[in-house]
Amino acid sequence: MEVKIYTTPTCGYCHQAKRFLDELGVDYTEYDVSRDRTAAEGMVHLTGQMGVPVIAVDGQVVIGFDRARLEQLLARGSRKHPRFGLKVADASRRARKLGEPPVFGALVGSVAPSSPGERAGIRTGDIITEINRKRVNNAAELEHVVGALTPGSSVSVTFYRGEQAIRSEIVI
Repeated sequence: MEVKIYTTPTCGYCHQAKRFLDELGVDYTEYDVSRDRTAAEGMVHLTGQMGVPVIAVDGQVVIGFDRARLEQLLARGSRKHPRFGLKVADASRRARKLGEPPVFGALVGSVAPSSPGERAGIRTGDIITEINRKRVNNAAELEHVVGALTPGSSVSVTFYRGEQAIRSEIVI
């Protein structure tokens, strides 16, 4: 995880943000924009403004000391989430565009080679409807359920290929 913080020595919120990152044990690179013109220009280019602190966590920018947003970004970066290697969209949204009846699930747009999704037998066009017997209504729910899984665990995936329901067990 890459964390950058743009500061000035007189900024109280900058000191709070650095203390917060230090307490969490987060490694970061600090840029003092009052002394480093290149860093100041980079910060303005990144945000369009000159206020500090500006904190970038893996490219996601937080302007000011927004503790809740930082906790969210840092938590996302610190955990290793299992991935299925799929690109998905809401099946119901796709069905509406085609004038078809609503369908629940996550429509698979692509499957990465050698990914857990490929090992499970999932193909482009399949609709994932359950993970570990929990209903998946859309792409966001699939991402949420998969993100909560533990690497190395056994996972049951139910998906539809046409009218056929297929259940597969994989270890992620």
